[in-house]
Amino acid sequence: MISKMSHASIFVLNQDEAYKFYVDKLGFEVREDQKMDNGFRWLTVGTKTQPDLEIALMEIKPGLMLDEQTATKLRDLVSAGKLGWGAFDTDNCQKEYDHLKSKGVEFLSPPQERPYGIEAIFKDSSGNWFSLTQRK
Repeated sequence: MISKMSHASIFVLNQDEAYKFYVDKLGFEVREDQKMDNGFRWLTVGTKTQPDLEIALMEIKPGLMLDEQTATKLRDLVSAGKLGWGAFDTDNCQKEYDHLKSKGVEFLSPPQERPYGIEAIFKDSSGNWFSLTQRK
């Protein structure tokens, strides 16, 4: 029986830049940062309050999982801001919005009332966008 999801992946254009964004700006913890013999880097981060979920920051480049054509298409989608990967919860959307904005996080929309709570939309260093949500 499957008991839970332990890892989720986000495709990024550059792992060093993603590291700076997720760790220095969002305040995530580094869970793993290992370089393999074949040049592959396994970089995972996560929130301090959710230790059982690791987010793999997967650099878009040809290799084990992607051919050149697929990598190019995926890089184009990510860098154009066409992919929204998920939602991050917060207890106070306005306060977290102000905090992240002061750290240089780019927001596509400020906190707004929604049927499900208060939501702001931000982009990571690669162009992926996320919901920052204070649930009702």
